[in-house]
Amino acid sequence: MLLSETQAFWFLPFVLPICVWVAWSDLATMKIPNKAVLALIAVFLVVGLIAFPFQVWLWQIPHFFVVLAIGFVLSIAGVMGAGDAKFAAAAAPFILLPDTTNIIAILGISALFGFISHRIARETPIRNLVPHWESWERKKDFPMGYPLALTLLVYLILAATGY
Repeated sequence: MLLSETQAFWFLPFVLPICVWVAWSDLATMKIPNKAVLALIAVFLVVGLIAFPFQVWLWQIPHFFVVLAIGFVLSIAGVMGAGDAKFAAAAAPFILLPDTTNIIAILGISALFGFISHRIARETPIRNLVPHWESWERKKDFPMGYPLALTLLVYLILAATGY
């Protein structure tokens, strides 16, 4: 990881609750709140000024727009939800460009873990803990906010621990 331990530590306390909020909300309602996306953007804009040198911080901002454009196209094509696209765009500035290969690997593992854990939980008594989650009822849809949030958290945790 090129993101330093210090940079990751700056972001983690603020990003963690937002990612939990996003995952929980998407699992419960199959929607990612716009307020959560805006909160993540605000964290990058404010904390990023402390965590990154100004030039690096400035160069990270276009990541939002590039990922938003890609997500918009994928959303129109029906490949992903609009909330997923917005959250991915809001998360993009946190990820340094040379870490793209790492983030793709983390996303793949998170998506696989998220899908399997969701499907197992749906068929076990764990489901009774939160019986009203909409994601339990949607047989063909999957709440991608869960693995997207997990991806950002794993990336920051790996960087914070020096991996």
